Amino acid sequence: MIDFEPPKPIAQQSVALRTVAENMMRPVSRYFDEHEHEVPWDYINFMHMAMRATGAGSLAPRERKEGEEPKKDRPPIGYQSLAFMLETLAWGDVGMYLVTPGGGLGAAAVEAAGTPEQKKKFLARFAAEKPTFGAMAMTEPQAGSDTSAIRTTAVLDKETNEWVLNGEKIFVTAGHKSLELSDGFVVVWATIDPSAGRAGMRSFVVEAGTPGVKVTKLEHKMGIRASDTASIVLQDARVPFENILGSPEVKTETTTGFKGAMATFDATRPLVAATGIGVARATLELLKEMLAQNGVTIRYGLPRQKLTHIEREVIDMEVMLRSAWLLVIKAVWMADNRKHNPLEASMSKVRAGDVVTRITQRAVELMGPLGYSRDYLLEKWFRDAKITDIYEGTGQINRLIVARNILGYSGRELR
Repeated sequence: MIDFEPPKPIAQQSVALRTVAENMMRPVSRYFDEHEHEVPWDYINFMHMAMRATGAGSLAPRERKEGEEPKKDRPPIGYQSLAFMLETLAWGDVGMYLVTPGGGLGAAAVEAAGTPEQKKKFLARFAAEKPTFGAMAMTEPQAGSDTSAIRTTAVLDKETNEWVLNGEKIFVTAGHKSLELSDGFVVVWATIDPSAGRAGMRSFVVEAGTPGVKVTKLEHKMGIRASDTASIVLQDARVPFENILGSPEVKTETTTGFKGAMATFDATRPLVAATGIGVARATLELLKEMLAQNGVTIRYGLPRQKLTHIEREVIDMEVMLRSAWLLVIKAVWMADNRKHNPLEASMSKVRAGDVVTRITQRAVELMGPLGYSRDYLLEKWFRDAKITDIYEGTGQINRLIVARNILGYSGRELR
């Protein structure tokens, strides 16, 4: 049964993170928005030390061993804890949250598809003395939402027992920090058999310092400007055989590699949704504060027909925000309890993407020139919001996933 009250450890964590958000993120939020690609090392170093002290180095829940049951009176709350954590940090500043040291999508991919030996090897580095980052590279110039169009190749050199990767990846969140600013890695999706379609897809852990791997571009973005988004070229990049996640055997009747990617997203999409909700909550709180300063208070409890238009708008936004958060809580609860959650994961991300975009846009509109002014963060949050609907599966793709799961269609039947 889902408990909507956060467990005591999560509640305590949220109080501490709120302090970080208020004192280390909000005061410099505008600065790092206006100085894109300047790295907020003070925040990064502080969070790295804090996470090392608490054992949260990879920003990923501890993997339970096969057959291991949660201790009595201590239900699994790993993903729930992350959802509350990321919502609070995004409330502080979503761009800066994205530079929090840790494994990110790269660690999530290793968690979803790696062997116990791979998890021990690659995830341990996030507890190292220096801040370390991880990333995942899937999108290519010709392959966005259609992952079957990926052209990056991985060919096994049988003489050296190494995989040779060639291709280009774009829009890699934290790619620069993972490969050039830390001893991190990027999980690169490539095909080991182009003729097999998605069945030939596999992921490879490409470590920092690998010859033939180069960051060629940093994107200039509308929002989340504190976070780097990189293009990466792989030219005869050699990685050890054991860096492949999953089996190297290709069977056309299965899509093991593709399912590994989707398992990653099932775990992380609700967390992306949580960050969008953090931005929406920040926006709604500031909007109500600004309205109050201008003599507008929200009279809760009155019949709807007796409320002003602005009051109805604010209450409707609060309803949207809470409904989106409940979808996130359900999705992460299912992830913690090892329940299949692709429907719930995609639903939570679709709803959060819609809600944060609508709330931030409407806040700017309601405040008029003040909302559009750079004197306040409303316009920044409006710019930050839209990415929630784009990365880790666009709103359109997640709607397809929801429809397929509800209607019982396969990807081939409903595109």
